[in-house]
Amino acid sequence: MFVRSVMMPKTQCLFVEGEETLQEVLDIFNKNDIEGMPVVEQGKYKGMITKQRIYEHYFEIVEENKQLFLENHRVNEVLSNENVYVHKDEVFESAFTTLKGAPIIAVVDHDNTFLGIVTRYDVIEQFESVFGMKKQGTRITFSTTEQEGILYRLTDIIRSYQVNVISLTTFDETGKLTRRIVIKIDTKENTQQFIDELEKNGFRILDVKEL
Repeated sequence: MFVRSVMMPKTQCLFVEGEETLQEVLDIFNKNDIEGMPVVEQGKYKGMITKQRIYEHYFEIVEENKQLFLENHRVNEVLSNENVYVHKDEVFESAFTTLKGAPIIAVVDHDNTFLGIVTRYDVIEQFESVFGMKKQGTRITFSTTEQEGILYRLTDIIRSYQVNVISLTTFDETGKLTRRIVIKIDTKENTQQFIDELEKNGFRILDVKEL
């Protein structure tokens, strides 16, 4: 999956230019219940303006009262993350790691043209999809030792029991030479037999839940 497939296009985004006052920006934040916006000038991404950065800048200056500060200072003085963005053709994981320190991240083309944003909400939505959280079924967590052909053996059992897989995710148990696997399947009459077959084939069942 690529960034371009999950981003919000610029036609649906709120963004500002550099000359707006901080009060004007805060009014937009509060009206739309958002924490940050891209700063875009002549179509190019210039940085990000966030509530957090505005408050930080106020306490850094401490030279005037709050209202005067908001009215006298402009976006260009406070913007941040000028070099923090992702390209539309990068894999989705790039946005995920970059969003650790920001509520939103800008998506740009290779000439820094602003194309849209990816938000933390978009990331959560994708993880809900990865884990099949929007569809009911049986979630089975199990572990296995790292060995050649393990996924082939698993898919063979899935095929034998005609299991409909909603989602399947694997995790590397760092330093333990084991792999944890989480699979969510449609609940059927033979679900317990499927689980028993997994155990017979050396998969260690850790948890089973109907979600």
